[in-house]
Amino acid sequence: MKQLFILLFLFSSVSLFAQQRDSRVREYLPPTRIVWQQESQLIQGADHLLLPGNGQSDLANRSICRLTSTDRQHPAILFDFGKELQGGLQIVTGMPSSHEPITVRIRFGESVSEAMCDIDGANGATNDHAMRDFTIRLPWLGVMEVGNSGFRFVRIDLLDDSVELQLKEVRAISTFRDIPYKGSFRCNDERLNDIWQTGAYTVHLNMQEYLWDGIKRDRLVWVGDLHPEVMAVNTVFGYNEVVPKSLDLIRDITPLPGWMNGMCSYSIWWVLIQRDWYYYQGDLAYLKEQRDYLTGLLRLLISKVGEDGVEKLDGGGRFLDWPSSENPVAIDAGLQALMLQAMKAGGELCKVLGEDALAAECDAVRNRMTKAASKVIKPFLKSGVAPDAPGSKQAASLLALAGLMKPEEADRKYLAVNGGHGFSTFYGYYMLRAMAAAGNYQGAIDVIRQFWGAMLDLGATTFWEDFNLDWLPGASRIDELVPAGKKDIHGGYGAYCYKGFRHSLCHGWASGPTSWLSEYVLGVQVVEPGCRVVRITPHLGDLDWVEGTFPTPYGVITIRHEKGADGKVRSQIDAPSEVEIVR
Repeated sequence: MKQLFILLFLFSSVSLFAQQRDSRVREYLPPTRIVWQQESQLIQGADHLLLPGNGQSDLANRSICRLTSTDRQHPAILFDFGKELQGGLQIVTGMPSSHEPITVRIRFGESVSEAMCDIDGANGATNDHAMRDFTIRLPWLGVMEVGNSGFRFVRIDLLDDSVELQLKEVRAISTFRDIPYKGSFRCNDERLNDIWQTGAYTVHLNMQEYLWDGIKRDRLVWVGDLHPEVMAVNTVFGYNEVVPKSLDLIRDITPLPGWMNGMCSYSIWWVLIQRDWYYYQGDLAYLKEQRDYLTGLLRLLISKVGEDGVEKLDGGGRFLDWPSSENPVAIDAGLQALMLQAMKAGGELCKVLGEDALAAECDAVRNRMTKAASKVIKPFLKSGVAPDAPGSKQAASLLALAGLMKPEEADRKYLAVNGGHGFSTFYGYYMLRAMAAAGNYQGAIDVIRQFWGAMLDLGATTFWEDFNLDWLPGASRIDELVPAGKKDIHGGYGAYCYKGFRHSLCHGWASGPTSWLSEYVLGVQVVEPGCRVVRITPHLGDLDWVEGTFPTPYGVITIRHEKGADGKVRSQIDAPSEVEIVR
């Protein structure tokens, strides 16, 4: 009996260990350059730190960087690791004459200026969510690993007086899911190629334990913000367990009648994500697991629609995105449109689940809300707010996508006005989709080049939580010390919860162009759940050719479109036999 108990204990321990095993990998990367040095005359051999290392201290003590302090002079180095990373820092030390631990200060930064700043309570720099500015003691002839945040730059300051710090290696620890990019996009415009890839990489970095909003700040599951990320996962990676894991987490910590993340609109986004995840992945077993919560949530949403067909959402913030938060008329219009989309998506999922009565109720509420459209659209149209003012393009895009406003009208009056001005990183995806619904594919391509491309021009390797084209004049790049007369675009801008250096420069909700380019330029649109039927209708605009791949549960679709001298587009498509291609 005792032996049986021991075996059962060991089995349960192994099972528990398996449940806690991390599916991510770690990669160690040397700096690509040294951006800046303080008291450089007290630093010898800094270039040794740019060489590949092995993470092992040794007695040879070769290729060592030496930092020597005095009672008044304390050297420091700022490293650039070449691209935004999620993870920490590994420091390998040598063997100076003193065996005493040595104190250093470490600062992580998504920009050069963030890594160079102090947390002063005014510039937005914080240690919220992840430690970014801290002091540690390094061992003699040892290895220290610290940090867990989003960063590209690291500054190390020697704090102790009259000591010698020997550094054999300073390497970034990049933690990520080692998964293939099954989806791809290439065309004759390298700017668009870079934008597609950057959006994919931004989401990839946020696929950590869960699907996060950002890797520096908001390392949380914000379910509304998840929708553009989930669409990028569908487009680039196909199925990945981080999506259902995150959707289940937010479901389980939000018992009804509570609102997810404290916002009514975010519970609506959960319904919309469930619909899109089912359409792209076709996982009926997973959808059935959502039955109780989904049907309960739909009934809750239905109860928030008045007899007049106007939504009466309360409890939790009435929220679309931050730039629109001071435009209540736009929020009212946007929430009416989101609720209508939820009724459509909910009705579709209920029919799949055999919940026919609830599906019919969703359809009836949807019809009632459509008839009431003028009650929210007229105040929006008459609000007198500039077409490209914050909130205008958000609301117009949702109204167009919900069928409450003709897409051509939304595009002409709002979306196409003044290009990328008035766009937001989160709702930019829906603005682009609404422009496509209006047939303005070229205008959307131009906005992608202008708005998202401007972040790349400023040195971005991932897309940001917020961006505004009005910031551009006189702005400095994020990968350089801010020159005299230039503006610090990271520390000097931002609003609401992302002022100054609190602003996240790797935010998954900004990845919209990646899925949009695959959906509308490459032309891939899922027609039936599980990609059983896929429509491919390319819109090349001013491009000469585009090619790429798209993941389905049955394998990858390979596509190439080329514009001939006569202007006609000729296509080559290779799809798995289980996938029906229609045009």
